[in-house]
Amino acid sequence: MISYLRRVLVESWLGRVVAIVIFLAFVSWGIGDVIGFMSEETDVVARVGQHRIPTRDLAMALRSEMPTITQQMGVKDPSALSPIMQGQIARQILQRLIAQAELLEAARQLKIIVPDSAIREEVFSLPYFKGPTGQFDRAVFNQRLSAQGLSEQQVLDMIRDDLTVRTLLQPMAQGSRVSNILLKTLVDYGATTRMVDLISIPVAAQPAPPAPDTATLQRYYTNHVWLFGTPELRHARIVVLSPQTVADTITMDDTQLKRAYDAQSSHYNVPETRDIQLITAASEADAQKIADAWKLKGSWQAAQGAVKGAASVEMPGARPTTIPSDVLKQVLFQAPQGQVTGPVKTEMGWSVFRVTKILPAHSTSFADARQEILQQYRTAAAPSVVTERRRQLQDAIAGKGLDAIPDTIGAAAISGSLDAQGNTAEKQPAPIPASGKLRDAIVHQVFAQKAGDPPNLLEGPDNSWFAVEVDSITPATPRSFEQAKGDVLAAWQADTRHHTADQQATALFLAARQKGSIAGQTASGIQVARDIPFSFTNPGKALPPEIASYIPRMKAGQAVMAENADTFFVAVVTKVFVPNPPAPIDVLQKLKNNLTQAYGDDLAASYVQDLNKRLPPHINNAAIQAALSAAGFGGPVQ
Repeated sequence: MISYLRRVLVESWLGRVVAIVIFLAFVSWGIGDVIGFMSEETDVVARVGQHRIPTRDLAMALRSEMPTITQQMGVKDPSALSPIMQGQIARQILQRLIAQAELLEAARQLKIIVPDSAIREEVFSLPYFKGPTGQFDRAVFNQRLSAQGLSEQQVLDMIRDDLTVRTLLQPMAQGSRVSNILLKTLVDYGATTRMVDLISIPVAAQPAPPAPDTATLQRYYTNHVWLFGTPELRHARIVVLSPQTVADTITMDDTQLKRAYDAQSSHYNVPETRDIQLITAASEADAQKIADAWKLKGSWQAAQGAVKGAASVEMPGARPTTIPSDVLKQVLFQAPQGQVTGPVKTEMGWSVFRVTKILPAHSTSFADARQEILQQYRTAAAPSVVTERRRQLQDAIAGKGLDAIPDTIGAAAISGSLDAQGNTAEKQPAPIPASGKLRDAIVHQVFAQKAGDPPNLLEGPDNSWFAVEVDSITPATPRSFEQAKGDVLAAWQADTRHHTADQQATALFLAARQKGSIAGQTASGIQVARDIPFSFTNPGKALPPEIASYIPRMKAGQAVMAENADTFFVAVVTKVFVPNPPAPIDVLQKLKNNLTQAYGDDLAASYVQDLNKRLPPHINNAAIQAALSAAGFGGPVQ
């Protein structure tokens, strides 16, 4: 329940860091000092330093998260899971609560205290608690809490914990820096451009060879006799039950859709966000120097170096709730875009800043979001629906075979003839209601099953099921040379064209490799394209993938030859260089911002991982069982 409320009520700019925290907590189970409590008490499920995780919190989380987790596993009813599996899921959920507790314990040791005013402001800013006027509404607040079975104090404690974690992790994420050397290395690597000359030799462009004598055609027929027979065809009836076939049959009434819309209010009702560059100095005079340099040169880099010891930070996608200073928050969200503002006196010193981007607040109405929410629900629910309806399909097949499949279960049925490649007698793909590995499994079963065998429901890949009944088999029949003579001639000519194109491409490749260029190549039947640019940042589409995969490893003057189903290619790299500048200023800045954020996330994640070693949890195994029982689940925890 806690994690659900956090997703519903609180949208932190550190969402990526929280995701990494949860991931590390899941994969690192067992690393900490996990020992049982010495007492028999079951009201506390784990201790981290002086922080306690009440058993009731784990029970709430189990009630909220267990159904979702089991649905993702393809199980509709969590009680159908074995006690061992229930215990493993409980430990996973507990480990996430422990990761949060470790952060809160670290904050306590560092004496980080979130004032009541910050909690009040956070509550007032949450869209989930706003009424029709767009302002905080006490009636809506009480209604939301009542619907979730929470008290006001519980919600305030949750928000306090979230703000405490943000206060602890935010400086790490925002304090990271990317060196100019690293940025230049990455940019140059991505921007390194190779100019390529390309020759294409289409097989179809080769002249048709004259018909050979009969002896040559007969020899070709003898060596490729399997190509000229009629393949075995099987007439089969097929029924498929998969997440794709059942999706459109899954319904959700408007009340449920509206509830899901409200739960994702922060996704569909996004407040104004700003990308901000901020520099803080110790004195007003230093801050003024920074502002003057920034205004004069217009460069973020120049502003950062104007005063030694000044602290600089970039905040992409900042919201009012992520700004720790009330004074700074007010001026940041009133400043125009692109203008250097300051010095401004704040609690942290004298600040100068520039707003580089403003994304206005935007809302998506329920009517506009309805189809998206329904599709999300169908995608999430389809695996469990397949599991439920499999039994209905199995009962129907056991009763009347494939003759009476109910229309209500979302199974797709088809009948027809196909060969072992899944093609019809007309050489077109058979319209089987499946693709990829599932389609391959169905075709394989059609040709593995005997005619007349009763159908059985078989499990396919990706939570799919299918049944096959083979009605009749038309054996493969060879054709004599005289019957197939026209096809033999066409196949021989196609092979001859392919061989001719191969010889021509090989000769061009050997010449290009010796000369380091394709200069002077004007033979008939070839196509030449020159000075095609290629780089990682701009791979383009002019080069075929068979050639493009080689280009990044090639030097100027090197040649390569490749082919696809109908064309041979010869390419030569004529020049390798780094453009100057390697990329537009806005692209460079965006890359630097992304790298800075990634480094900040990694730094915060590393800190959380280290906390698990410094603040090992003490687990009460008996309390885990108590939480499972309180949540409505049971069985011994292994």
